[in-house]
Amino acid sequence: MSIKLVLSLLAVSGLAGIALGYVLRMLITLGQRGSLELEIKQKMLEAKERANRIVNEAEEEARRAEEEREERLNKVDERLTKREELLDERERNLNEESENVRSREMEAAILKKESDNLVKQRRAELSRISGLSEDEARRTLTQDLEDSFEESVLGRLQKLEAHGREQLDAKARDILLSTIHRMAGAVNADIMTLSVQLPSEEVKGKVIGKEGRNIKAFERATGVDVIIDDAPDKITLSSFDPLRRHIAKMALEKLLEDGRIQPAKIEEIVEKTKAEVNDMMKQKGEAACFEVGIIGLDPRLISLLGRLHFRTSYGQNVLQHSIEMAHIAGMLASELGADAETARAGALLHDIGKAIDHEVEGTHVEIGRRILEKFGVEKKVIQAMQSHHEEYPYETPESIIVQVADAISAGRPGARRDSVERYLERLGDLERIAKGFEGVEKVYAIQAGREIRIFVNPGKVSDLALHKMARDIAQRVQEELKYPGEIKVNVIRENRVVEFAR
Repeated sequence: MSIKLVLSLLAVSGLAGIALGYVLRMLITLGQRGSLELEIKQKMLEAKERANRIVNEAEEEARRAEEEREERLNKVDERLTKREELLDERERNLNEESENVRSREMEAAILKKESDNLVKQRRAELSRISGLSEDEARRTLTQDLEDSFEESVLGRLQKLEAHGREQLDAKARDILLSTIHRMAGAVNADIMTLSVQLPSEEVKGKVIGKEGRNIKAFERATGVDVIIDDAPDKITLSSFDPLRRHIAKMALEKLLEDGRIQPAKIEEIVEKTKAEVNDMMKQKGEAACFEVGIIGLDPRLISLLGRLHFRTSYGQNVLQHSIEMAHIAGMLASELGADAETARAGALLHDIGKAIDHEVEGTHVEIGRRILEKFGVEKKVIQAMQSHHEEYPYETPESIIVQVADAISAGRPGARRDSVERYLERLGDLERIAKGFEGVEKVYAIQAGREIRIFVNPGKVSDLALHKMARDIAQRVQEELKYPGEIKVNVIRENRVVEFAR
């Protein structure tokens, strides 16, 4: 019984503890809820106060902004009012000036009408007194003035023309002399050699080979004719192509230096020499472009330009002639205000057709034009180079400059190879042709045969016949003589009247 009682008491005490814990938990929970609500109310009061403060500050800011905006608008209104007053004042001034102008126009119209009436009255009075109409009087007066002043006016015009021509000639001489002096370096005639010196007579047999097989192999590989028996200690190379001659000369010199002269070795040396010459042409072309300041050319065109190093014209190296021309053309263009770069390019490329003129049909000018068009050279450069032999008209100032530069470069002393006998013969032929025309009194061939001056009898040759005589003499010179460049024909007719005052 005691155990059951104890267990019952324990159960009752447990339930009482549980009930007491529940009651305590409820009391604690209620206390916490009351403090939390109090805290929430406190925070709500603070938030309302902060919101009211923010609203008050915002209203104050808005009020200040409104006051500033009203102040700015007042200032703008004041400026607009002042501007309107100023515009009104200007409009009143303009109206007053317009009224003044209209009144002056009316006065001027009245005065013009009165002056026209006076002029008509005077003309009518003059016509009545003279007995001539207005047109007849004008013609008579004009004719009298022309008759009175014809001689003085003609003399004045002649003086002005002569003075202007003298000034232009002097300016042209100054420009040309300045250009020539700046490019006054020594110019030597250049001619490609066609012979190779042999170290000994015994080597000639090795060059010929058994039954001439070495010579035949060399001619087949190079495309030149080899002449053995022309001189005892040298071999002569003959070909119409200067490039082939140069390749053959270099290859033969290498074979003589190597000593092993046989068909296989000949072909090997010739191929190597061709490659070296191609590299040399490219280097020469690039050096020429660099020297005259021309850029942007096609590499194949540069190689063709370098090929001119192996070409001569009257003993003058064509590439050196082109480089010199480019410098001269650039100087002339700078002096005259033309395009210096176009003039230099046209001068440098003016003889490009000579690089292949023995391979292609046509003149070197026409071949050069086709080459430049193929490689996309600018049209203005083509126009500058195509007229240096007057095959095409002068379309630009640069084309005239290139032609003048060509004449300067080719006309230098020693620039082109010509014997004294041919020079004297050409001078004599020039004078002989000119003297064969009726009315010619004196003939002088000057400037190394590039110009001929012909004095005629004014009683036998009129001014009209003067032009025909010049054309006929130039035509006969073209048909009968061979000469480099061009020859200027000057026919001079001069009247001289002499009187003595005693």
